[in-house]
Amino acid sequence: MITGCSSGIGYDAAVTLRDRGWHVFASCRNQQDCVRLENEGFESPQLDYADEESISSTVEQVMKRTSGRLGAVFNNGAFAVPGAVEDVPRAALRDIYETNFFGYHDLTTQLIPHMRKQGSGRIINCSSILGFLALPWRGPYNSTKFALEGLTETMRMELRGSGIHVSLIEPGPINTKIRVNSRPHFEKWIDWKSSPHRAYYEKALIPSLKKPQGSSKVAFELSPRAVSRKLIHALESPRPKARYFVTTPTYAAAILKRILPVATVNNLFGSLQ
Repeated sequence: MITGCSSGIGYDAAVTLRDRGWHVFASCRNQQDCVRLENEGFESPQLDYADEESISSTVEQVMKRTSGRLGAVFNNGAFAVPGAVEDVPRAALRDIYETNFFGYHDLTTQLIPHMRKQGSGRIINCSSILGFLALPWRGPYNSTKFALEGLTETMRMELRGSGIHVSLIEPGPINTKIRVNSRPHFEKWIDWKSSPHRAYYEKALIPSLKKPQGSSKVAFELSPRAVSRKLIHALESPRPKARYFVTTPTYAAAILKRILPVATVNNLFGSLQ
């Protein structure tokens, strides 16, 4: 079962795994995307991480179709609320955590009893380079991924010996719609005109949000297929890794964070947009 399959990482994962012979349940948040995927031959239940009822309904549908068995879940759907931390209202954090964190937890914990019963399973959570390295103007997203990594690490230890393997995938820059899709969240929550960072918003952040997907080249950016390759190993290897780095910046950041002082790391990455 894969979430967030309307485009990007989730869609590529669904196509790639189906081509490898997996029976894929490719869920989407919006019904029109589910219909499109069904027309492509997928089973596509509607699942909105922020909607508890849709999670329970999807689990029930999937378990019924598989006679109570499921080999793996890939938690993938997420969104961003760009802006300075001091400009983010409490309600915005509540909103992003419902999808990026609480929804992952809800879906996973509903599936674990089925995996325990069958004595096997794979749980793969899509984190990010921003799950271990914070960058400015991405506070809400940074924090949800940091939280996800902590919860995933704990779950891995607690499921030891159950036959259920737990992995994190940590992509760096991947060509997806996440930046374009973050614009309505920025417009909904960030009162940028009243912010001390107004000049930055006007000159840099807002113009970047208005750029169409793919309109500017991002250094070291890879296609979603790079994530799918790591996902295959996490699903099919007899000894899946705890963490899978994707893209050169992720490998580099992990090394630098281990060997450099915190202040130096902050200076290196603190000016990035």
